[in-house]
Amino acid sequence: MPQYRAPLDDFRFLYHEFLDLDGLGELPTMAEVSPDLIDSILEESAKVAQELLQPLNEVGDRIGCKHDGEAHTVTMPEGFVEAYRQYCEAGWSGLVADPEFGGQGLPTFIGLAISEMNNAANPSFSAYPGLTLGAYEVIHAYGSEEQKQTYLPNMISGQWSGTMNLTEPQCGTDLGLIRTKAEPNEDGSYSITGTKIWITAGEHDMVDNIVHLVLARLPDAPEGTRGISLFIVPKFLVNEDGTLGERNGVVCSSIEKKMGIKASATCEMTYSGARGFLIGEPNRGLMAMFTMMNAARLVTGIQGLGMAEAAYQAAVTFARERLQGRSLGGAKSPDKPADSILVHPDVRRMLMISRAHIEGARALGLYTGVQLETEQHHPDEAVRRKAGYWVELMTPIIKAHFTDIGFEVTNLGMQVHGGAGYVTDTGVEQFARDVRITQIYEGTNGVQALDLVGRKLVANNGENLKAFFEPVQAFLAEQSGKEAVAEFVTPLAEAVQALQETTAWVYQQMARDPIEAGAASSDYLKLFALTATAFMWARMAVIARAKLDAGETRGGFYQAKLDTARFFMTRMLPDRLGLEAKVKAGAGPMMALADEAF
Repeated sequence: MPQYRAPLDDFRFLYHEFLDLDGLGELPTMAEVSPDLIDSILEESAKVAQELLQPLNEVGDRIGCKHDGEAHTVTMPEGFVEAYRQYCEAGWSGLVADPEFGGQGLPTFIGLAISEMNNAANPSFSAYPGLTLGAYEVIHAYGSEEQKQTYLPNMISGQWSGTMNLTEPQCGTDLGLIRTKAEPNEDGSYSITGTKIWITAGEHDMVDNIVHLVLARLPDAPEGTRGISLFIVPKFLVNEDGTLGERNGVVCSSIEKKMGIKASATCEMTYSGARGFLIGEPNRGLMAMFTMMNAARLVTGIQGLGMAEAAYQAAVTFARERLQGRSLGGAKSPDKPADSILVHPDVRRMLMISRAHIEGARALGLYTGVQLETEQHHPDEAVRRKAGYWVELMTPIIKAHFTDIGFEVTNLGMQVHGGAGYVTDTGVEQFARDVRITQIYEGTNGVQALDLVGRKLVANNGENLKAFFEPVQAFLAEQSGKEAVAEFVTPLAEAVQALQETTAWVYQQMARDPIEAGAASSDYLKLFALTATAFMWARMAVIARAKLDAGETRGGFYQAKLDTARFFMTRMLPDRLGLEAKVKAGAGPMMALADEAF
């Protein structure tokens, strides 16, 4: 089975050299954060991922979750309950949560690294603390003081977990169609009745209580999304003294049999007059739930990245060990019966694509994590607002692009293994099965593209776009005329100019016909993601070039960065030309075929 090793060298480079953490001194969450503390957290998290979570990944896939239809219970695979207990007792479940409720209050961007490692090691397990953190964020942001005190400490400690309940049989993306009802009770609570489907972690046996966040309609609610309210519906009601009371009227009716992430319970939840408690204002529930959805989309992108890293590592190990044929340039290992397949150009192509995707995405994800932390905690409102523009723009890009490359890299990893990658014994095909869902849930990648073009480009009077283009232009101006890094900066400059021109074209078409914008959206998102990644690679290359010029090598690390940056700029960034052509081809060729011809 593949053996994952956390990419600590790359994390250290990003946290200590790439990200400007010295400029975050005004953030309260950075008050006690030092380079040594970051390294310690990364190293300990790596041990958890490698030693506690990874050994359960194959077990979870082979055994999966078991549903008892009569008792409405879900039993986790062997080892998961104890692993979850150890994980939470060690404090990982509250790493970035508010200290007022028992969390450690560390920055979000440190939590993203932990999330990547956990998802690389065991994506099914990672869903449970990940969703709990998302539910915590909603209650923390919109809950009453009483609700916070009732639920947050136990969620942070890991004694209780959390979910979000949006989808119903008749509606997924179009949440305006939900039918779940919320009838007011005399005591101020509500009776929740309806069915929710595809609810991750809706039922399991790892915690004492599960806190469901449920979208439902009040009796007098207006139609559509303007009439949706949000409710806390716990599995067990909570007594005034904080102890657990009677079982609530919510049960898991069934779980789905899935292609992958089989130890992540995907549940159908039936609410039969369950007592719920309103969060925030009536008919404003979707706005509150978007707090969780946007966080989930960023984490889903990181999930795709983590599984890509695991698949890449397995492919590299196999390529080093597998002997097959001789190098086209002559034998590289004449003392052996054949050379390793690592010498073959096409194998190198697949591995380099994977590496360049992963390291570029990791930089973009952590850079965005810094912006997210700034948006949430910086004392200056103007600074918070500007950081928020970057986060708003990048959220659909990261969700879609990172999960797309997750599937691409796991697929390439299988190809490197050849026939061995297609059989279950090597464990490689599990990566492709597990990661495939990330392109679908939390809003399909096509929906992310529509969100980018239809909302994020035009939001805030263009400030979202300025949040991206201004720092890129500042970087280009700073590096202008420096021959040592021209091979990285010039392609970026060309790509940025082309992206600006294509963006203007999309704007014009959108004003004329929304169908044109919709037809361009997926390719436009890919183009934006490719350009944003080029920005990350150019910045990393400048750092690596300076370190090498100063005589620092770090065991070949900086040279490898330059070599990978060069591959990205020469072999991957040129894909933008095809994407630009696709965007500008317009909707005609896509929409011309008559409906009945399909």
